[in-house]
Amino acid sequence: MSTFNVYPVYDITPVKAEGCKLWDDKGVEYLDLYGGHAVISIGHSHPHYVKAIQNQVAQLGFYSNSVKMPLQSELAYKLTALAGLPDYKLFLANSGAEANENALKLASFHNGRKKIIAFSKGFHGRTSAAVAVTDNPKIQAPINFADHVVILPFNDVEAVKNAIDKDTCAVIMEGIQGVGGCHVATVEFQKAIREKCDEHGGIYIHDSVQCGYGRSGDFFSFEASGVKPDLISMAKGMGNGFPIGGILISPKIEARFGMLGTTFGGNHLACAAGIAVLDVIKDENLVQKAKELGEYTLAKLKTLVEKGRIKEVRGKGLMIGIELESPIKEIREKLIFEDKIFTGASGANTIRLLPSLNVKKEELDRFLDALGKYL
Repeated sequence: MSTFNVYPVYDITPVKAEGCKLWDDKGVEYLDLYGGHAVISIGHSHPHYVKAIQNQVAQLGFYSNSVKMPLQSELAYKLTALAGLPDYKLFLANSGAEANENALKLASFHNGRKKIIAFSKGFHGRTSAAVAVTDNPKIQAPINFADHVVILPFNDVEAVKNAIDKDTCAVIMEGIQGVGGCHVATVEFQKAIREKCDEHGGIYIHDSVQCGYGRSGDFFSFEASGVKPDLISMAKGMGNGFPIGGILISPKIEARFGMLGTTFGGNHLACAAGIAVLDVIKDENLVQKAKELGEYTLAKLKTLVEKGRIKEVRGKGLMIGIELESPIKEIREKLIFEDKIFTGASGANTIRLLPSLNVKKEELDRFLDALGKYL
């Protein structure tokens, strides 16, 4: 008997991890600069995180949302305080796809519409509504109908202004595209979405599943735009490996019993993990560290662009895309098997860096030196 074979995998079996390091079952040490798709936000096996989960599971790991859960309130308070959104409410789920699924549903409940605007190279998840607004027909089954979805070019201000109208339910966009290659949404683009949604009663959904939780050098990447979305989805870095997702919801949207629901979302153990992550982000000043180390790494990479050794470098904070003129498959394999460094990819030509926010400068330098050998 075997698992359903849908993942191409490297012949590496991690069995232990700490900080930005992994060890496989043969004792080989690796530098992890991908964090399992940006999930590891505060480093593997952070002692505060481990202790919080141990203590909680020893007391109560799970009960349903039919009882009071002070941990949910604590998580919501700490999250909205760090994000600077004290008047937003939190709905908890289990993943990024669920967060976006519920955000889209909530937008439709709010204004009674169904037209959704999304963007080229966007990725929002694999559940029904989320995959319908994802720009990849290969992962859409016939049941995932998308007749209500309009896909526009990313960062095209005029296209957005022309497309948002009285029939628009919501606009969903990633502040920094992940799968799409670390393209950063411009301030002008985000302002245009906000203004046209306000004009026509549409809902602005900011997908922060990958680019949120400090990764951009701000807690949420939209902060630099000066505008606030109506709904903010999040997940990956939220639990540092424990499955948790959520939506921050603007005061303009009213709750009612039965509107949304989940069995496992916001359970005691998930909240303990989520609270621990926020504690570490705050206490260790990880958002600022992500900003500083991101600026350092991007500056180093931009010198390689100027020398013609890299086609383009994109991103912000510790979410970086390095595009080459040729496919990266061989280079990534050399980085893994010869230099013992994990990286990610976006398409055929882009290396993606998503290290934990407490990565060390010397660890990033190790990657830069290794990459330089292959350019």
